Amino acid sequence: MVLGDLASSIGNVVSDITGINKTTKTVTGSVVLVKKNFLDFTSLTSTVVDGLFELLGNGVTLQLVSAENTDPANENGGKLGKLEALEYWNLTYTPPLAGSDSLYKVSFEWDEELGIPGAIILRNNHAAEFFLKTITLEDVPGEGRIHFVCNSWVYPDKHYKQPRIFFANKTYLPHEMPAALRKYREEELKVLRGDGTGELKTGDRIYDYALYNDLGDPDNGADLARPVLGGSAQYPYPRRGRTGRPPSKTDPNTESRVFLPEVLNIYVPRDEQFGHLKLSDFIAFNLKGLVNQIIPLLEAYVNLTPNEFDSFKDVDNLYFNGIPLPTDLINQIASNIPLEMMQEFFRSDGQQLLKYPVPQVIQDRSNPIAWRTDEEFGREMIAGLNPLLIQLLKEFPPVSDLDPEVYVNQNSSITKQDIEYNLDGLTVEEALTSKRLFILDHHDTLMPYLKTINEYTEAKTYASRTILFLRGDNTLKPVAIELSLPKMEGDKIGCVSEVYTPAEHGVEGWIWQLAKAFVNVNDSGHHQLVSHWLNTHAVLEPFVIATNRQLSVVHPVYKLLHPHFRDTMTINALARELLINANGIIEKTFCPGKYSLEMSSVIYKSWNFIDQALPNNLKKRGIADGDINSLDDLDRLLIKDYPYAVDGLKIWFAIEKWVRDYCSFYYKTDEMVQRDPEIQAWWKELREVGHGDKKNDPWWPKMQNLEDLIQSCTIIIWIASALHVAVNYGQYAYGGYFPNRPTLSRRFMPEKGTPEYAELEKNPEKVFFRTMSSQLQSLTVITVLETLSNHASDEVYLGQRTPNWTTDAIPLAASDAFNKRLAEIEGEILKMNTDKTLKNRVGTVNVPYNLLYPTGDVGISGKGIPNSISI
Repeated sequence: MVLGDLASSIGNVVSDITGINKTTKTVTGSVVLVKKNFLDFTSLTSTVVDGLFELLGNGVTLQLVSAENTDPANENGGKLGKLEALEYWNLTYTPPLAGSDSLYKVSFEWDEELGIPGAIILRNNHAAEFFLKTITLEDVPGEGRIHFVCNSWVYPDKHYKQPRIFFANKTYLPHEMPAALRKYREEELKVLRGDGTGELKTGDRIYDYALYNDLGDPDNGADLARPVLGGSAQYPYPRRGRTGRPPSKTDPNTESRVFLPEVLNIYVPRDEQFGHLKLSDFIAFNLKGLVNQIIPLLEAYVNLTPNEFDSFKDVDNLYFNGIPLPTDLINQIASNIPLEMMQEFFRSDGQQLLKYPVPQVIQDRSNPIAWRTDEEFGREMIAGLNPLLIQLLKEFPPVSDLDPEVYVNQNSSITKQDIEYNLDGLTVEEALTSKRLFILDHHDTLMPYLKTINEYTEAKTYASRTILFLRGDNTLKPVAIELSLPKMEGDKIGCVSEVYTPAEHGVEGWIWQLAKAFVNVNDSGHHQLVSHWLNTHAVLEPFVIATNRQLSVVHPVYKLLHPHFRDTMTINALARELLINANGIIEKTFCPGKYSLEMSSVIYKSWNFIDQALPNNLKKRGIADGDINSLDDLDRLLIKDYPYAVDGLKIWFAIEKWVRDYCSFYYKTDEMVQRDPEIQAWWKELREVGHGDKKNDPWWPKMQNLEDLIQSCTIIIWIASALHVAVNYGQYAYGGYFPNRPTLSRRFMPEKGTPEYAELEKNPEKVFFRTMSSQLQSLTVITVLETLSNHASDEVYLGQRTPNWTTDAIPLAASDAFNKRLAEIEGEILKMNTDKTLKNRVGTVNVPYNLLYPTGDVGISGKGIPNSISI
């Protein structure tokens, strides 16, 4: 026992004996935090200053706030306890609890008039911030132990207009909040909303909205100007987090940009920023990326064909043998990178080779060209990195929905003769009637931009339609690919199309391989810009912002959703600076080029929140023949062996049950949802501000009953977890071998009678690589996909929660049941992946579909569902 505790105990004993102050005692508390100096080795000065403040008695102070008794002198807020300080900041160095955690004690003089505390006011009078994890009070009279789960950065008190307040881990609907705490609940939300003005700085806690006006860089050239996305009928878009940076000098509507090395300091609310482990991972992977972009530039000088691969063997060397690096290049890089990072980048056996991890799609060397097969081409549409676009073909030939006032003759030119011989004995009509024809359609989305892309970017590409036939063994066989280019017909835009059908040998076989590659170029662009960026990252950010602005941390829906927002605002902010910005990596390496984000804005016009529910999505695409209301309805899937759909529905209904059990505990009636002012304000702001360009769409849930709340929360969690996983963490497995998923095409299809066609007959592999991405572009994409496919060392997976996150027994039991169900799903996935009758589970490439396996491993593991969009 330390001297302070001993003195306090003696004082209590004396008081009890004399009968003086019988109602007072000492309540001890423990505080777990991470000092900034543990995470920032440059903060020696602040550490010394903090020590001086402690000696002067101006350290970290805490004050209990009553949940039971109000004080008129405190504007009828809770009665306040005495100000107490953390003990022995300088002298007590407890062993780290979890690598960086430090444990401190605090003693509160207990007054019976205070009653049970429901909050703690904390002031940091130091010069540096710290990360506050938890506060725990022991032996509180009438209550016992009380936990405060904080998980927040606390800056010096001078940064705040009001001191920081942390609530106990109880959960309250607004009308249930103790009267003594309501004032603090409302004030905290006001702080988080801010006033909508000024540039936001590190340490600010403000969540606010802005348009996507930070993608362009007009100050560095007119060619880097980009339209503002959001706030207009022409370019609608979800809102992003506001930074308040000043406008650019050239265009007052465009926000000025942040440049390296300051890019990691772009504003997001402090508690949304990466933790130190995640930040270390991110810096390491992206530093590797910068190195990998330097190497191809210099490699080109020693290559006989600069900036080009000559054969598939050249590409395979990236993974199996490595690229030999010039000694002078190694020396140049070594002078700028620490030794331990050099060991991460390059082999340390003296050979100086740059070597990429082997993507799963080519790991099985017993069949090294399995990725080229038609079976794998079709399988990846339902088990690859973009398994949510294929749809039932309802009309033959396929038709276009483009505006007939602008476009003409856009319907497909594919004929019965093109495909009927390849339908296993069925006629086209029979295949349509039996629902065995499917389509991957990249025609209508690309055609409006195609002329501009082909004229004003490096790309040379087509709009495409791919027809697939569902065989008796549930595999998909491509039977025709149509590639189309725009052609003016009077004052309207028509098209000229060419149809390609399967071939295996000779020049016709290579033409077919090129046709499939052009389709994959389109699919790669749509995947990255729409399936991945728009439909997960971008559409979810307004939910992160609105939840923090309108739902108190003690609100049950906040507690339900908050784990699914971790790191999302930060990774989105970094994407705007490095990936999707003008002349960023996406524009340089993916087909739409400088029109990439503009195209995603046009596609957002048809975005529908309700359609992102997996059962609704499957029905809309015609994959589900009717409603899927439970796993009992899996037989309604037209493609029975559809790994993404089957595994996804298992996860979907597990999430839905968890959300239903949780929300039903707090909302007993529909009227309770209607009368919850925070829920109503949250949903109104989401619809009218966060997704304000879509506010008048009729599909929005009205949020007038419990079912609306359950459905909406389930969709939010689905988007943040499983949907993002399905379109993100398979990127390196399939796209890391870029011939399998090229992202750019630089030449059109060779035509008979041309020199290009003659070259194809002589050296088809060389033509393939001259047609698709360049060497530098390909290596850049590989590097980015490696980064995006990595599970971080501090990953938090679906179902995992901070200990003591609530005191309510029934929600805790529902959480346990959810985790038990997820464990069962893991076993079911493993069993399906070993079932030889399910040919789409592993395919000819022998890659098991594990993307929706709930728990994962660090690195490119190809499995694991993180709680949130964290990369």
